[in-house]
Parts: sequence; C-alpha cells; structure tokens
Amino acid sequence: MSQTPAHVSSYSDVKGWFGPVDQLLFDWFLTGQRDAGIRGDLLELGAYLGKSAIFTGYYRAEGESFTVCDLFDSPAPDASNGAEMERSYATLTRRAFETNYLSFHDTLPTVVQAPTSLITGHVRPGSCRFVHVDASHLYEHVHGDVESARLLLAADGIVAFDDYRAEHCPGVAAAVWGAVASGGLRPVCLTGTKLYGTWGDPAPLQEALLRRLESRTDVWHGVEDVAGAPLIRLKPRGTRRPWTPRSRYPAAPAADPLPAPAAAPADASGAAGSAPAARRRAPALRRLARDLLPPILTRALTHRS
Repeated sequence: MSQTPAHVSSYSDVKGWFGPVDQLLFDWFLTGQRDAGIRGDLLELGAYLGKSAIFTGYYRAEGESFTVCDLFDSPAPDASNGAEMERSYATLTRRAFETNYLSFHDTLPTVVQAPTSLITGHVRPGSCRFVHVDASHLYEHVHGDVESARLLLAADGIVAFDDYRAEHCPGVAAAVWGAVASGGLRPVCLTGTKLYGTWGDPAPLQEALLRRLESRTDVWHGVEDVAGAPLIRLKPRGTRRPWTPRSRYPAAPAADPLPAPAAAPADASGAAGSAPAARRRAPALRRLARDLLPPILTRALTHRS
C-alpha cells in the first residue's frame, strides 16, 4: 500500500517551476483584473504537484471557480503522451497534488482528472478570466490546449503558456507561435519560461504593465516589435517575489534547551560580533598582566577594569 503524502510546511518544499518574475506577473494580472472589476473563473491545464495552482488559488474571489485539469496517475490517451508521462512525471499522483494544495488552502479547487482535451466539457465557454497552460509538451496536445483556452477565455481574459521556447519541447513553441501567426493570439509579454497573451486587446494590459515596471529595479524589461505589434520582454534582476504562500502546517521550531544569546552589537565599522569577542579576551589579558607586570601596574589595571 502506498504511503499517504505528508503535508508540506513551506512553499519552497513544493516541487515545481514557478519563478519570481512569473509570480509577479500572475499577481499583477490577477489583481489588476480584480481592481478593474473583471470577474470570471480561473483554470489551470496541467498541475504537476501544485506549485502554481497553490499560488493561483488565492486569487479566486467569492462566486468564482478555480478548475485544475491533469491526468495525474490516469492512463494517458495515446502512446506518445504515455511515454512523456513515464519519462517526466512518473511520481505525479492526484493524492500528492491534493495534499500539497490543502497544506495552504482549506478546500480543493475543482479537480478534473482527465486529458486536457476534455476540459471544454467541464468549463463553460467564455467563463474564464485567466488560464494557465502547462500540460503536455506534444504539439498535437498543445494545439488542442490553445484552442480550448481560446474557447474558454472571456474577451478580456489572459492566457499564460509555459515552456513556449524550451529546447526540450519544440511542440509547445510551434503551437503557441502558430496561434500568434494565424490564430488571433496577441502576445502581451514574455519571460524566460512563459508567454502571456490574449484574444482581446493587449494594449491596456501592456500600458498597465509598463506603469508597474517603471518603479521596479529588480526586473529588466524591454519592448520589441514582433509581427507588427509591441511585445514586452522581462528578465529577472534579483526579482523580489510579491509574497509567499504560508503553509497551514508550519514546521515546529527546533528545540533549544539553552536561551538564545543576545544579538551582538556592531562595532564602529558595522561588523557584528566584535564586542562579545572583546569581552572574551579581556579576562585572559588580565590574568596575563597579573603574571608578568610589576604589582603596582597590576593593581592599576585591575582597578580600571
């Protein structure tokens, strides 16, 4: 019998790939929609062990739904997808995802354990304001995910495609850039791992994003013309995360039988720890003085100390 996965005590313990710049963009786009009064459901196609789903789940507002679709440990729909699952996601199970997610949230999202090609039977057309696609890397499947995202997104919705340029999954690049070339997908911005786009008007999103980036020194950005339209590129430069999800099961503090020492004051150069070192040296110097100096000097040194 397989062992029940343990709850995780820290977000960093959740395995996955979701860097600070993309966390920042998820936060900006999702809070920007909220502030603009845009409502709608959230959707993630491909969840792995829940790294991005845990983060996204905090942005679901009252009356909205969050749906996660993944094969998890179900049989793959075809041999190619089965080989990909065995090669890259052999340890993935629904139970591990749910345990991780419930380490941070009181309730689970709506979980659809099925090929992502079936998601249109579970989510209403035009109902989503944000879709994150990070499922199969095979061209045929990603092409289908692109079409599903187009169908399920609202007119002003945003889609994020993972691995749009990674060398180990050219099928994603072919499907995503193919949608840009001939499928009406309009890029908003991109990072090293994700391309963000819309089938609506990208201009308001880009203008708001550039305003946010003006005051950020921890994110490099540039604007390029791609296929006759502007595209914002972002790269981390010591990027600060917007915030970090906190586990409902934090690790217990390590036992410390002795009281912690007081913080060492800094010396004149700002280096901490010099004062305790000086106090430790003082008794040894006094003992040496008593042994070597004349009595009159020894008495004077003892009196001064």
